[in-house]
Amino acid sequence: MLEYVSYALVLFSLGMYVVLDGYDLGVGMLSLAARPERRREYGEIVATAWDANESWLILVGVVLWAGLPGAYAVVLPSVYLPLIVMLGAIILRGLGLEMQSAAGIYRRGWALLFGWASLTATVCQGLVLGALLAGPQQRNGIFQGGALDWFSLYGVLCALGLVVVYLLAGAAWLQDKTEGWSRPEVRRTGRSLLTATAIMALVLGLLLQDADPQQFHLGQPVRAVLFWLAVAVAVVAAVVAWYGFGRGPDWRPFAAVATMTASGLLGLAVVSMPVVVPPGLTVHQAASPRSSQLFLVLGVGLCMPFVLAYNIYAWRSFRGKYTDPVENPVPPLSARARPLPAVPAPGSAPRTIVRRALLVVLGIPATALSQDVFGGVSDLIGPIGVVFLGWTALAAWVVGDRRDHRAGYFDADAEAETTS
Repeated sequence: MLEYVSYALVLFSLGMYVVLDGYDLGVGMLSLAARPERRREYGEIVATAWDANESWLILVGVVLWAGLPGAYAVVLPSVYLPLIVMLGAIILRGLGLEMQSAAGIYRRGWALLFGWASLTATVCQGLVLGALLAGPQQRNGIFQGGALDWFSLYGVLCALGLVVVYLLAGAAWLQDKTEGWSRPEVRRTGRSLLTATAIMALVLGLLLQDADPQQFHLGQPVRAVLFWLAVAVAVVAAVVAWYGFGRGPDWRPFAAVATMTASGLLGLAVVSMPVVVPPGLTVHQAASPRSSQLFLVLGVGLCMPFVLAYNIYAWRSFRGKYTDPVENPVPPLSARARPLPAVPAPGSAPRTIVRRALLVVLGIPATALSQDVFGGVSDLIGPIGVVFLGWTALAAWVVGDRRDHRAGYFDADAEAETTS
């Protein structure tokens, strides 16, 4: 049962990555065709949450490595080259984005780096998807193919299809966040990309049966109902997006495109379950031992709410239309009701250092105990005890820092650095 929970975590993280990072990759690609004065605006829109979006990709890798190592061992060697190029493009994309933002004005080199790196990362992801759907050559869970098996006609079509999907998501996001596009321009661009997405989905779906060695079982009633339900939701979402491009409310096309993308991923998962790597590597065969599964589900399950909360916080903080920030002089700081001490109280710094050192030391036996607990060789403390121990240490750290902040220690440090 736990292996299916791990598989669900993979699908959820992958879906969140495609929906969230898909739009900012699409915005990056659209910036290549934008006017120079608009490229910096596109980068500033993406800069609000791009790092949180890519955190979902890290969670996908972690869950595959720890929860489904059989799938990880087959997939990774089959797509080493496009994965390495993709990671390099993501790094360069972040570099171009941050350097352009820090420059304060438009810099053509950094803007083009952001756009071309976005295109490169998207193409590599499409090639990886095509290689996975076509089924890596394997025998008994061991990859038996060559270094260039990922390059195929179906993989190239998948790359083209993913580029179109991300461009569609980027166009929908720009309608919601910018004022620069006229209504006719938004309608024309969005509907053209939506038409191209529908064509690519139809072509890839018809060719999948020949490209994928796995035999789909749509004859099973439950599987067929879930698949066609996902298709119906995707079609309805596409109609909503078609109607919403160029009309208000501006958030409607992006919500529809996100629903359409999620429905497509769910439909693909429905027809392939329980196979995780075609043609025959199932979730049960690829799963790690139960103790590792339990450790993974608790660990990643605790991390996902934080990543999701960061996404929600970023979206809420930067909601509304983008406006070019105007730098105003910093107003004078208001006087506080209770004056802060100019310097920390005697002995405060040693106490803080000792407290943090003890908390770090406390984390070492907590880690060791967790390995024993989830390995099934410890009788002194259970999984709930390990989680409670870790959260207690974190709470003690946060409470101590908040107390020091109220006492004015951090303000005194900042004032000392400013005066020096």
